[in-house]
Amino acid sequence: MATKDKRELEVTEKKAIEPTIGEPTREGVMYTPQVDIVEDPSSITVFADLPGVKRDNLVIDVREGVLSLTATVDPLPDHWQPTYREYQEGGYDRRFSLGDRIDTDKINAKLENGVLALVLPKAEAQKPRKITIA
Repeated sequence: MATKDKRELEVTEKKAIEPTIGEPTREGVMYTPQVDIVEDPSSITVFADLPGVKRDNLVIDVREGVLSLTATVDPLPDHWQPTYREYQEGGYDRRFSLGDRIDTDKINAKLENGVLALVLPKAEAQKPRKITIA
C-alpha cells in the first residue's frame, strides 16, 4: 500500500442531517450512518453502522438508480432513565447513486448487531474476465 493511500483511524462524531430544500419531512432527528465500502471482483459491499435499529424498522429500496437506507430506532421505555447518553435518539437516512455496474435485482442485505451488510453484485458485463489467446 502506498503511503499516500494509508489513512489513520479516526473517530467521527455522529452528525445530524441538516434540513435543506427537497429533504423529506420526518418527525425527530435523523442521522447519516457511517459506512465502509469494500469492493472485490464480483461485488461491492457496504457496511453501515445502524446501532439500535431492528430489522422491522429498516427500509432498503432502489429507485431510479438510487439505493436508499431509512431506519428508525424505538425510543427507550418510559421506566428507563439513562445514566449517561452520548447522543440523542433518532433515525438514519442515507442514499447512494448506483450506476449500471450493479445488478440491482440481486442485491441482498443482512442486519446483525447494529451493522447492516449490503452486498451489491456487479453486473455480468462489469465483472473482470480473462481473455484467452488463440
